[in-house]
Amino acid sequence: MGAGWVAGVTRARAMLSRALGREETEEVASAPGLEAAVRHLSASPYGRGLLPGTSLGDAQQAVAAAFLWHLRVLAGWQPLSGAHTIRLLASGFEIANVEDHLRTLTGVGRSRAPYRLGALATAWPRLAGTGSPRELRAALAASGWGDPGEATPAAVAVGMRVSAAVRTATAVPEAARWAAGRLALLVGREVFVARRSLPRLSAERAERLLGAKAMAATSFTDYRRELPPAAQWAVAGVDDGAGLWRAEGRWWDRLDEGGWALLRGSRPGSAPVVGAVAVLSADAWRVRGALEGAARGGRRLEAFDAPA
Repeated sequence: MGAGWVAGVTRARAMLSRALGREETEEVASAPGLEAAVRHLSASPYGRGLLPGTSLGDAQQAVAAAFLWHLRVLAGWQPLSGAHTIRLLASGFEIANVEDHLRTLTGVGRSRAPYRLGALATAWPRLAGTGSPRELRAALAASGWGDPGEATPAAVAVGMRVSAAVRTATAVPEAARWAAGRLALLVGREVFVARRSLPRLSAERAERLLGAKAMAATSFTDYRRELPPAAQWAVAGVDDGAGLWRAEGRWWDRLDEGGWALLRGSRPGSAPVVGAVAVLSADAWRVRGALEGAARGGRRLEAFDAPA
């Protein structure tokens, strides 16, 4: 392991102190209201940007922004390949920015301030400068994201997530199963819950991880059966599309467990860094869910298996 990786891995292990942990997250979820939960978090590693009187959505975004800041700091300690790995693992933030940008372009829904990606951006500065959905699709097609196949908000959101999963599975071996499982959940929701066919280009891209037979399945049962083992685990025990939201919660649990396993291993190089990002990701997801629990009057964290 080169000197760059030694510093990067050391910093990655140190960054675990930025995680709240299950016990304290449970305290946030059990708070008697959102205001009490925000007060609790204001003195935590997620306190950056959390203000009294904030709404649930803004509080959850502040938690995500704090997590993103931790990733930016971690990336700054990595060698070039390590920074690229973290950029791929942080793809969801650029996707969120694009979704908000599309809301502005189409005048549908509320748009929030974009996440500050810094060096973790793939193409965001160029995408942010587009003035129509059509221009945005063209900019995506010319970038590492690839053409989503259509310019509609739904097609762009799905297309970017498919692209992120495939690129991550290809470039980050330690995260390949997580990416394939996540993609299996995404396609399952789109096709068998939302009843939307993926645009052809996105479907062809997804086929690289999920296989042609799964992508051609006409029932959820057939879809689950035809998935390759690397993706099938994510939908194990799910009988129909309606059960996918609970599978989503289990996916986050497996991400957390897998992250700790990578951190305990002795493999040099990127594995501990990927493990730290996985643990921090799962922690931020749980904290966002805990805020929702507190906003509903205080509930145990287990009541919120679905993503916040």
